[in-house]
Amino acid sequence: MKFWILPFLIFASLTARAEDVRIQIWHQMIYGHRQVLAEALEKFEKENPGITVQATYRETEELRSSFQSAAMGGSGPELVYGPSDQVGPFATMGIVRPLDEVLGSDYFQNFDPLAAPVYDGKHYMIGDAVGNHLMLLYNKKFITTPPKNSQELIELGKKMTVDTNGDGKIDRWGLVFNYTEPFFFAPFIPAFGEAFLKADGVTPNLNTTALKDTFQFILKLRDQDKIIPKECDYETANALFKENKAAMLINGDWSWGDYQQAKVDFGIARIPMISETGKWPSPLVGTKGYSLNANMKSEAHYEAAVKLLKYLTSTPVQLLFAEKVGVLPSNLQARESDIVKNNPLLKISADIMEVGTPMPVTPEVRAVWDSLRIQYQKVLAGSLQPQAAAEQAQITAEQQIRDMNEVLTPGVGATVLKVIFGIGIVLLIWLTRNSLVAFFKGFRGPQRFAYYMMLPAFIGIFAVIIYPFFYNIAISFSNFSLRTFQDWSLVGFHHYIAALSDPRFYSLFLKTVIWTVVNIVFHVSIGVFLAVIINQVIAGKGFWRALLIIPWAVPQYITALTWRAMFNQEYGPINIFLQQFLHMSPVQWLSQPTTAFAACILTNVWLGFPFMMIVALGGLQSIPSSLYEAARLDGANAWQRFRHITWPLLLPVMAPAALLGSIWTFNNLNVIWLVSNSGEPGDQTHILVSYVYKAAFNLYRYGYAASVSVIIFLILVIWGLGSLKSQFKKETK
Repeated sequence: MKFWILPFLIFASLTARAEDVRIQIWHQMIYGHRQVLAEALEKFEKENPGITVQATYRETEELRSSFQSAAMGGSGPELVYGPSDQVGPFATMGIVRPLDEVLGSDYFQNFDPLAAPVYDGKHYMIGDAVGNHLMLLYNKKFITTPPKNSQELIELGKKMTVDTNGDGKIDRWGLVFNYTEPFFFAPFIPAFGEAFLKADGVTPNLNTTALKDTFQFILKLRDQDKIIPKECDYETANALFKENKAAMLINGDWSWGDYQQAKVDFGIARIPMISETGKWPSPLVGTKGYSLNANMKSEAHYEAAVKLLKYLTSTPVQLLFAEKVGVLPSNLQARESDIVKNNPLLKISADIMEVGTPMPVTPEVRAVWDSLRIQYQKVLAGSLQPQAAAEQAQITAEQQIRDMNEVLTPGVGATVLKVIFGIGIVLLIWLTRNSLVAFFKGFRGPQRFAYYMMLPAFIGIFAVIIYPFFYNIAISFSNFSLRTFQDWSLVGFHHYIAALSDPRFYSLFLKTVIWTVVNIVFHVSIGVFLAVIINQVIAGKGFWRALLIIPWAVPQYITALTWRAMFNQEYGPINIFLQQFLHMSPVQWLSQPTTAFAACILTNVWLGFPFMMIVALGGLQSIPSSLYEAARLDGANAWQRFRHITWPLLLPVMAPAALLGSIWTFNNLNVIWLVSNSGEPGDQTHILVSYVYKAAFNLYRYGYAASVSVIIFLILVIWGLGSLKSQFKKETK
């Protein structure tokens, strides 16, 4: 038997050596850029037959969090492509490699300095284009000369904002942009007086008249001048401009390719000067570029990744992007090409960049963005005045920067914890010694074939469930954070004390309970109701069962984003229905905390009822029809039959399903995160699990996030065991 295995192993090893080196790139390029990237990679693979490249698109925030998660396990893509503001966090964590030792210092002299951001004296990224900045785009179908100042912008915006059919609904807006996000209103802050960061690029400068005036300016555009929609995220603004339903748009150079493909005849200009101050808005100017993962599978992967990095930032590839999607090359030699010199958009873009501000790459910027976002959205919702928002933004930013950079040192608690862990491990081994010995003996016993067949499943369960579970418990007692990503240590119960002494934890817990209870009540009620209807009344049961299970079968990501679009105040079909058929005023679904939370609940109810319906339908089919016949003979009506027959006999089936559903709902991140767009407005729609996600991947507080996740686990264990015990008592009566 062993002689047959040996040739197979030799053949497998030779085949493995002959395989191509497979390089992965994670990127966040929009559709037009992805097509050009695919063309460039196809050419690279032809020129390098021993290398295969797999490019994977991830949305910007997903790319950050996924790469951090992969880096925790020592894996991830060889190359990661994204905006320059990710340089600071990734470099601080030690998950990207300094390029100076890879490419040499002379290599960067061929590139625009903006395309080679420096952090702690080293280069961690090389950009393939320069800009990534905001500007005013105008549709030449409506506007021939762009406005030069804010007064002209408002006057032109009012003229362009029209209701063509007189139905009370705006058919074309004067101006649209994703004004709910700080990045899109940040250019206005220095135009009103002061930058939002001090000269060191780290210290927030938010409690200023400039920020207050910026808040008031955006409110004026929306509420007084009424030239921008009441609700407008990136996708809404993008769609309106493409469909000629907006005359002007504030967006970045990355969007040009999309509008060119949509056949929009557009021009670009600086964001208009603020008339009151005489200052130009200053968009953040930076780059999107490639970084090398610090974790490489082998020397061959490292060499192939470096080769690919040089190729993607080479003159021919940059010219390909410049020709196809109109970006400004970072390579100085590429800029001498006629493709660049003869592109009118790039000439104007260069003029816009002259009033821009280099994009800061320090990790602290993340905390500043987050604090701005929270307070600004409260201003937009009308729950906070601009002056108070500016003051609170400064306080929040400073606190979050302290939390982000906190490095806890091991104390007595760490020693106690190590002793407890040591005793626990010894005790666990002692209590399970017989089972462990029997398990390992099984690999040499008469049932060894079954044990070897079981081994892959056991390894999989250990790698996917057991190890991550105990790893999470370990880091919950550690100082694992931005500054200790590579060398964390156990510090004790600090994070648990901090979490349980924070009043916000309890308010979020209450909101999570409400979220869970309301969802499960509707899931079970609607599910059982539909199951009863299908089982007893409607013909074509198979058709209706297949139709109604669709909401559960469609991926949550797609459903959540679809419902978010449906809740749009101006263009969402829900508000259109309320206005046209019920003659109600449009509801600000996503702009107010209560309605935003209700929107998340409605979305999750839609996602969850089919599961309960299928479970209930299975339970109904097991109830003998003779019971219903006897009840009818006794004169029982439909409600009495349901109350005394259907529900009691269905309860043993529905109780475990409801318990399982409550655990899923309690931990449901996708719906809250996607429908509310990360907790909008102003972080007021978070539940515990979304709060944990933000603490870990937005503010890099991994130890704290792990401790809250362990508390969530304990809450669910107690709830689950209590529910099962209660159900067991009812069944044994």
